[in-house]
Amino acid sequence: MGRLIKFLVYVLCLCVIGLVGYAYIGPFFGVDFSAPQTEITQPVILNAD
Repeated sequence: MGRLIKFLVYVLCLCVIGLVGYAYIGPFFGVDFSAPQTEITQPVILNAD
């Protein structure tokens, strides 16, 4: 049972390292992580009585 938990911890660490590596190296391969930026305008009606 201890070997299974140790194996899962190793796999989890490798996944985290892979995800962080992908986040840093991804833009060099054409992956765009930026959020789409669009301007949104909405009228506001104030009830000033």
